[in-house]
Amino acid sequence: MTQYIVAHDVGTGGNKAVLVDTSGNVCAVAFQAYPVHYPRPDWAEQEPEDWWHAVATTTRAVLEKAGVSPRDVLAVVYATQMLGIVPMGQDGEVLRRAIIWLDARAPQQAERIMRRFGGRRIFARVAGAEISGKDGMPKILWLKENEPHIYRGMSCFLDVNGYLTYRATGRMVFEWSCASAFALDLKKKDWMRGLLRYLGIDVGKFLPLVRSVDQVGGLTAEAARACGLLEGTPVFGGCGDVSAAAVGAGAIQDGDGHICLGTSGWVGVVTRKTLTGRHGVACIQSADPQKILLLAEMETAGVCLKWVADQFYRHEQADPNIPNVYALMDRDVERIPPGSDYLVCTPWIYGERAPIADTWVRGTFFNLSADHTREHLLRAIYEGVAYNLRWIVEIVEKTFGLPLPVLRVIGGGARSAPWMQIVADVTGRRVETVANPQEAGAVGAALTAAVGLGLYPDFESLRGIVRVERAFEPRPEYRETYALLYRAYQRLYYSLRGLYREVNRVRFRK
Repeated sequence: MTQYIVAHDVGTGGNKAVLVDTSGNVCAVAFQAYPVHYPRPDWAEQEPEDWWHAVATTTRAVLEKAGVSPRDVLAVVYATQMLGIVPMGQDGEVLRRAIIWLDARAPQQAERIMRRFGGRRIFARVAGAEISGKDGMPKILWLKENEPHIYRGMSCFLDVNGYLTYRATGRMVFEWSCASAFALDLKKKDWMRGLLRYLGIDVGKFLPLVRSVDQVGGLTAEAARACGLLEGTPVFGGCGDVSAAAVGAGAIQDGDGHICLGTSGWVGVVTRKTLTGRHGVACIQSADPQKILLLAEMETAGVCLKWVADQFYRHEQADPNIPNVYALMDRDVERIPPGSDYLVCTPWIYGERAPIADTWVRGTFFNLSADHTREHLLRAIYEGVAYNLRWIVEIVEKTFGLPLPVLRVIGGGARSAPWMQIVADVTGRRVETVANPQEAGAVGAALTAAVGLGLYPDFESLRGIVRVERAFEPRPEYRETYALLYRAYQRLYYSLRGLYREVNRVRFRK
């Protein structure tokens, strides 16, 4: 008899429930959106109840779609957006809307933290990167200073994963990978209590820690009724979305690398090495309790293609005879020679985190001439994202000594064969895509729960479960062209970074 795990990929725009069998196959998918609230500039909040309602609704939907009995569901697990803050009162009530990862309200607190450690440069050398108003500790301090009644009244705070686990089981805990985005000591697997005290943050507000593979509890009667499952169905610790995605990509053995190309993007590498982040590359806990995950996040990837679609493909989007404008764009890209006839695009339309941490940079088309067309601009954007990925991969290899000859790619971008070939050609690496690349996060969470259930002995044994669907080899005939344009891409940043700052400091002051 086939048995299943209900995995939830809880994102910013909505929750995706995925019914996964114990062999890692996707059997049903359901999605429900929820809003982001922007009460002030740079603020971004969500209602935790919206997350839970979406989880309950989509759980019922996938069971109905697949015709699966609740008796055949072995477990529930979450892969979630990270860095959320849900202040909880003494009686288990939510004290305010959640402050989510997208929120950037605490730049002053971030600056003060870095000054206490000797300034931006010293802090970055010690911690691996500067922190910003989007990070967790600055936001906790912001609550203490700006909403003291909330800070004093909260017995603890939960993140997105912790809140949903609490709603499911009645237990309040913090999972390792999610905690590592706040203040987890990756060696001791405990909160950095000394650091928290030094910053004036109450250590008592930080919850007991659990691993991704730990069974936190079973569904309460109330949660089971809401989700259409059996009371007592096991709920596992789960993990943050990035850590889950690495498992779903099959990049789980020591030194395996993967790329996610969604709205934003990242390069991640799992390793047993004890490392400290540098050059904008952060170290967080892997879903595998025995490993850490090097993470380099780029702010924009697929959103650049959306910009092109919205600005240059409006008529095609409105044409009922064109069901998928992105498939059309893929065909257009293949009509343009590699290198886009020496047109280079920097895709930093929202600033950048990696390979360069710079909030002032923006997109640029370099070497534009009258013989370039709309399709040249399009291909240059595909290639610009690939140049960014190459830069990150080279930092990982040279700085951390982790060679990446093969890159697994997940996310919506993995469905674009022309883009995958461009990434292979630009980076000089073999690129592999997996089945159901847009469900990789949920599949990774489900397989994590499968390890917790004892269905698989360890994470290494999952490698054969995640199937490679296509592979793309770099084509040597385009190596020199891309090497030239990649050097130009890097030099564009160093040549223009002062100008970006000068112009945009005035622009965003208005």
